[in-house]
Amino acid sequence: MATAEFGRAVRRWRDRCPPDAAGLPAGGHRRAPGLRREELGLLAGISVDYVTRLEQGRAAHPSAQVVEALARALRLSGAERTHLFRLAGLAPPGPETVPGHITPSVQRLLDRLVGTPAAVYDASWTLLLANPLYGALMGDPSGRRGHQRNGVWRNFLGPAGRVRQTPEERRRFEAALVADLRAVAGRYPDDLRLARLVAELRSGSERFARLWDGGAVGRPESARKTIDHPQLGPLVLDCDMLTVEGSDLHLLVYTAEPGTEDAERLALLTVLGTQSLVG
Repeated sequence: MATAEFGRAVRRWRDRCPPDAAGLPAGGHRRAPGLRREELGLLAGISVDYVTRLEQGRAAHPSAQVVEALARALRLSGAERTHLFRLAGLAPPGPETVPGHITPSVQRLLDRLVGTPAAVYDASWTLLLANPLYGALMGDPSGRRGHQRNGVWRNFLGPAGRVRQTPEERRRFEAALVADLRAVAGRYPDDLRLARLVAELRSGSERFARLWDGGAVGRPESARKTIDHPQLGPLVLDCDMLTVEGSDLHLLVYTAEPGTEDAERLALLTVLGTQSLVG
C-alpha cells in the first residue's frame, strides 16, 4: 500500500508541475500540463523506466538519494518532501544530516540565471543542481553518481577538471576545501554519508589525509578563475560563492567582466548551449 501511494504521490505532483516552473521549455503538444516522465527522469537524474516503475508501484524501497532528487525535481515544499520520505518508508533527513533540500525560492533563483553558469552545492560540496550553462562551461554532471558529484572527492580522487591553477593556487584551494569539510563534519557528526566520504578520501589520498590531520582552518572563497573549455579555449571568469542562510547551501555563480573577450565567449556559450559544447 505504501509503495502504491508513493507512486500515486509522484504522479500527482508530476502532473501539478508545469515544465516552465521546472526550468524546462513548454513547447510541443502535451496531453497533460505537467512534466512528462522523461522530463522528471532528466531533472532527477534517474531513468524513465525507473520513474515508470515507481509510479506504477513496481519499484519498492527507493533510496534516500532518489527521494531527495524527486523532491527537488518536483519542486516540493518542506512538508511535501517530508511526506514523500515517509511514503518511501524512510525517515526524513533531520538536523543531524547535511541538508540537501533546495527550497523553491532558491530553485526560482537558479531558473532566472539563464545566461549565467550557476550551481547549488550542499555544505559538504556535493552538487545538488546545476543549470545547463554551468554544465556547458564545466562539463555535463548529469552522469555522475554518488561521491562523483562531490567537489572535494573530484578534486582529490577524480579526473582533472577544467579550472586552471598554479601549484600555489592548488595548494591553497585544497587546504581551504579540506578545512571547510572538517568544519562541516563537526556540524554534522552523525551524518553517515559524510563520514563515508571522509573515510574514502582519507584512505585514497595522502594529500587529503595530511591536510585533514593537520587541522587547517579556512574555507573556499570567491575568486577569479581561468576555465579551459575544450571548444572555446580559456575563459577568465569571476566565481562567486554565496551561502544560503538557514539551509547551509552554497550557490556558485560564474560571470565575466563586461566588454571583454571572456564576456563574448560566455555569450557564445549561452547561445550554443550544451548540445555541441559539452565535452
